[in-house]
This record gives sequence, structure tokens and C-alpha cells, in this order.
Amino acid sequence: MCVCASLAGYTRAQSLSPDPLVASGLREISATRIQADIERLVDFHTRSTLSAQDEASIAAGKGIGAAREWLKNELERYSRDCGGCLEVKTDTFTQPVSERVSQPTVLSNVYAVLKGSNPLDTKHIVLVTGHYDSRNSSNENVTDAAPGANDDGSGTAVSLECARALSKLRFPGTIIFLAVAGEEQGLYGSKHFAEFAKAQGWQIEAVLNNDIVGGDKSPGQDRKVVRVFSESIPDRATEQDMRMIRALGGENDSPSRALARYIAQTARTYQLPLGPLLEFRRDRYLRGGDHISFNQLGFAAVRFTEFRENYDRQHQDVRTENGKEYGDLPKFVDFDYVANVARLNAATLASLASAPAAPQNVRLETKGLGNDSTLSWDAPEDGRAARYEVLWRATSAPDWENSQSVPDATKITLPVPKDNVIFAVQAVDAQGHRSLPVVPQPAR
Repeated sequence: MCVCASLAGYTRAQSLSPDPLVASGLREISATRIQADIERLVDFHTRSTLSAQDEASIAAGKGIGAAREWLKNELERYSRDCGGCLEVKTDTFTQPVSERVSQPTVLSNVYAVLKGSNPLDTKHIVLVTGHYDSRNSSNENVTDAAPGANDDGSGTAVSLECARALSKLRFPGTIIFLAVAGEEQGLYGSKHFAEFAKAQGWQIEAVLNNDIVGGDKSPGQDRKVVRVFSESIPDRATEQDMRMIRALGGENDSPSRALARYIAQTARTYQLPLGPLLEFRRDRYLRGGDHISFNQLGFAAVRFTEFRENYDRQHQDVRTENGKEYGDLPKFVDFDYVANVARLNAATLASLASAPAAPQNVRLETKGLGNDSTLSWDAPEDGRAARYEVLWRATSAPDWENSQSVPDATKITLPVPKDNVIFAVQAVDAQGHRSLPVVPQPAR
């Protein structure tokens, strides 16, 4: 069945209703709990990947080994509070000698799985992460203080607080709450976990990496904004993919960009006090983050980072010079800001885990010239789509501008010239949960 729609039916701004269940989960997120988590992480003195992991150090509560055990215990406590709903695991491996790893070193990623309740959707996975390792001015200095309150105690706290709040709820899809090590030495923990997920055949549809989301208390900070970085051309794009991207102007429509726009849509839906600033580049100049490990294996992944970073408080020995304080200490972190970042993460995770699977085989007819556009698609396999929504925007626009609801059909013709816009289609269930949008491929 094909629907022929006039523009009288489309909306300029998507009018979405928040899910009361998700909203209740967001209310569980606590700035006080986040502060306690960040301060506890700082109490380990250093969380350098190369710091102590022996039993005596763990018992003394010092070093990355002690931090690992605490993270695992916290997630297990959350699981007990929800009747065993979380599967708490570690992904442990030995990192060989490399440029920033002077000897073979054991690395452990700690994670918890909130398995989906719908047998057809449980294989669809969304993931939130932060790195729990820290460093000071020297990568080789593994004994002096490396508090890492913002970088990346803040991101680790976001992952933990999302786990605590969302584990009280149930979703059709699966959510993974992850904390990785080895980021400061070369993204080693996230690289290993991404490779593990790929080898297991996990269908990770979205990765939210939080790194330096503490809202540093310095002049120029914007506490109503968090930057969301997303790559354009996927690392694994083939030459055929590149030809298609060039021909269609698809440089701004990678899966990671679709995820970034979904985050913006979610912030509007839940009217959050903090919104995403979509940064259409993979990361900042001269820097990198754990989302890149997932990007390189073909997963949609983005990075959350505060609006304005203070480099005197990153990778610095704790000290005062000429009246200026250096070091990544908790007193410089805005815990309310971190809580708002956590709410944006949690709302996105919950929305995606609640949504039906995305439409399949989305196509845009290009067999003839004309000023109408016909799109078609196959219903998602889980059978939960109650309707669909066609989105479009001008080729020069950063975010979706218009939408058209499509009930009871998997094909529509719109009086919109395809040469002037970018289209996408998302599935919508009976409760209004929306899948990630899928950009169509041309079909003759």
C-alpha cells in the first residue's frame, strides 16, 4: 500500500510525548550520588592504568586495581537492589608493551548488562561508557596523585548513575553500562571491548561515550550545553560506499550522525535543562576518545564532552604555581551539570531500548525524473512498529526539519523534490517510542 501525502499533513517540529516510565527513571538520577561516586574514585589516589593491582594495594584502597573492584561491587549492589536484574562482568586481558605501556599490563573493563525483556528485541543493544583510568602530568608517574575527577571520573559516574537509575526499570532492548581502562595509554580497553563485541556478533546500535563531562567551573563554561561529537565518513566505508556518499551528498548522514540527531530529538522530548551541541567532527583537535574504538569497527558511537575544557585541570600534577591551581580535583566539578548529562544519556538509552527495531531496506525511488519523492521500506522484524515517520531536511540543514506520519503503510509519495532534501524513516511503536532513523538508498 502506498500513501500519497500532501504537505498539509506534515509538521515543522516533531511533537513527541515523553514516556512517563522513562521520565520516572530520570528523576532517580542524583547529583549527590554522582558527587559521592566521583569523590570515591578520586580517593583511590591514582587510577593510572599502570598503577598497582596487587592484593595489598587493593586492600589499602589505592590504585587502579582497587578502583576496578569498587566499580564491580557497586554494579553488583545495584543488581541486588533490583532483584538480580544486572549481569555484572569483567573483560580482562593483558595489554602488550606499546608506546605508553612499558611492560605487559593487565587491563580490566567492568560492565553490567540489563537484558531486554522482549525476545525479539533483546539482541538490540545500546551502551554507555566512560573510562575509569586517570593520569597526571607524566604517563610514567604511577605513584603520585592522579585524581581524575573530571577526566574521567565524571564519565564513569554517568555510566554508574545510568545503571543505578535504569536498572529499576525494564525495557524491550538491552542496555550495557561500561567502564573501561587504558584510555590514557591509547584507547586499549575500549578497543578490546569493541573487538570482543564484534567477535560475539553483538548488535550494538548506539554507543554513548562520556569523557570530561564535569562542567569545569571556569569562566566561559556553558552549563546548559554538552558537546556531542560524531564522525562523518565511517572508518569501514568501502570504495563503493564512498562513491554513493559522494553522489548523494551523504557526508553528513553516517550512523553516528543519525545517533547524534536522535540525542537532540530526545533532549527536546524530555525538555531537559541541558541540551546537546552537535559537533560534526569525530573528536576535538589533537585528542581522541573511546567512541573511536567502536567507530573503527562499524558501530554508531558519539562522544559527550563539556562545552569548554580547562587544560590546566587535565593531565596535570596537583600543584599551585604563581597563584594558579593545577590538577583534576572534585572541587572544580559541577555535580549538577554531570547529573544533567547523565539524564540526557539515560533518556537516550531508555528511548532506544524501548523503541521498535528500525525499518529495513529503506529505499528512495530514482527511476524517473519528477518533483515528487517515493520512499518504501520493509517492516522491522520484531513486529512492534505501529506506524512510521518520514523525516526530511534541506541538504544544508544540520538537523531534521519536517516529518510526516505514515500509518498502516510501508510506502509513501511526498510532494517534496528529492534533489533538495535528505530523507530518513524511523519506526514508531504504539506508545510513541521511535527507532533510530534510517537514510534511504536510491532504487531504480
